[in-house]
Amino acid sequence: MAFFLALDIGGTKTDYVLADETHELARVRTGTIKRMRTDAQTATANLEEALAALCLRTGISMHAITRTCVGTAGETVPLVTDWLREAITTRISGELILIGDVEIALDAAFQGGTGVLAMAGTGSNVAGRMIDGTLVTAGGWGPALADQGSGHRIGQEALRAAFLAKDEGRSTLLLDAVLDFWQLASLDLLVEFANSHPAPDFSRLTEVVLRLANEGDQVASAVLRKEGEDLAWLVRLVIRRLQLASSAAGSNPQDTTPSLAFTGSILEKVQPVRNALIAAVQKEFFAIHILDGVVDPIAGAVWRARTGGRA
Repeated sequence: MAFFLALDIGGTKTDYVLADETHELARVRTGTIKRMRTDAQTATANLEEALAALCLRTGISMHAITRTCVGTAGETVPLVTDWLREAITTRISGELILIGDVEIALDAAFQGGTGVLAMAGTGSNVAGRMIDGTLVTAGGWGPALADQGSGHRIGQEALRAAFLAKDEGRSTLLLDAVLDFWQLASLDLLVEFANSHPAPDFSRLTEVVLRLANEGDQVASAVLRKEGEDLAWLVRLVIRRLQLASSAAGSNPQDTTPSLAFTGSILEKVQPVRNALIAAVQKEFFAIHILDGVVDPIAGAVWRARTGGRA
């Protein structure tokens, strides 16, 4: 029997799945092993902790692995890829496939086929895949430059909208709610904290914004709606580029609208953002097929480990 290992490496955590040809056998999570986010000693300790846990739970040696697929952001950065290749090949037998986290997420939804994926968690990105496997992306430039629809943007834009509402004399409960959430005693302290360096984790405010929006706060609702619409704009850009490529290949663009899938905590749990995104996309692409729920990116890494990426 063949055994396969899949890794999904994020900025703060790494997920691991050990599987055979048909079943997931064990799953563990550790801190990140991405070298842009942690030192080599910590990354090594996290990797070895995970491999030991998988062996303990299944009784399967890492020398029995047929193929490993690793999905990671920064797959073009030598610091990331060189360390991963050395660390994995010295501990795990078999073939190694090292690709981007965007691609394993696309595989989770479309298993090597065409489609568009919107990702929104702490950050955000949109990616599509053409019929020849070429990737098309929009966004993903980080919190200072993009991250539309992300937790970071929701928190930051909610604060900006709340202070503008204060200046304009409009009512919102956002400022009081944020003061309570961050346990700050005054607006002056909030201003100081929000402008501090390093900046606070604005994404943690998403739960506050969502709660107030659900309670009818118009400022909070408008922030979530706009973030969904801003992320939808990126989705529409990617769909247009995929359709343009299809047209160049001789297909009717209206017959080749790709399906749309979602992943990430915002698109899973913050329904107003998801709803606004869908509505904005359907204004231009009214017949688009949208997959239910969210996809689990590591499922794409498992699929690729099993198949070698052959649909």
